[in-house]
Amino acid sequence: MIVCVCNRVSDRDIARHVRAGYGFDDIQLELGVATQCGRCESCARDVVAQCSASHPVAAIQLASSILESRAWNSSAHLAAA
Repeated sequence: MIVCVCNRVSDRDIARHVRAGYGFDDIQLELGVATQCGRCESCARDVVAQCSASHPVAAIQLASSILESRAWNSSAHLAAA
């Protein structure tokens, strides 16, 4: 479905960017959503929110990298000692 008619941005385009870790402001900058007439902003924000809730990929990847980092592991060992 086309969300932004002015810049021809679909819900799939927005979802792809959300899965890549982009927030609304980043998507707006990259794709131009809600930068012309502004009528699509609420729908675009809804798509971002819905995709963020169903695919929190960036948060999972960040949490995994923190747990696997050397600093995290050394802190855990110090607390256990």
